[in-house]
Amino acid sequence: MEKMKLMLVDDEARYLQTTQKLIEKKGYETLIAQSGKEALELLKTKNVHVVILDVKMPGMDGNETLKAIKSMYPLVEVIMLTGHATVDSAIDGLKSGACDYLMKPADIDEIMEKAIAAFEKRQRLEEKIRTAQTKKYMRSPREILKDDDE
Repeated sequence: MEKMKLMLVDDEARYLQTTQKLIEKKGYETLIAQSGKEALELLKTKNVHVVILDVKMPGMDGNETLKAIKSMYPLVEVIMLTGHATVDSAIDGLKSGACDYLMKPADIDEIMEKAIAAFEKRQRLEEKIRTAQTKKYMRSPREILKDDDE
């Protein structure tokens, strides 16, 4: 079974490094990016399952980054993270495809619980896609016999 790979995106370097160390101690590969643009560049070359994304960042903010991630990598699950939570930013993020929302400072166990749930959601979706693709290429015995009669 594939192991979850995470990406943390936040403009606060100290927060990134500390959180990355805590997650890696739990045995998960974790990439870090200090901007939305950097996150999108990493996603071009790295297979990431779950992104934990800060809402308030200079330049490309979290909601803008979320929309770009979901349009280019629709299976990547995104959890929004902020110390500046407002109901509006939470609603915007969820409407744009975020699977969950966390308030800073978020406890590492809470981050991991939500990340694992997001990863499991992605795995279920990937399984549904595989099943649909298999059905597309498989034919029933009745269909095979029908083709032989023609």
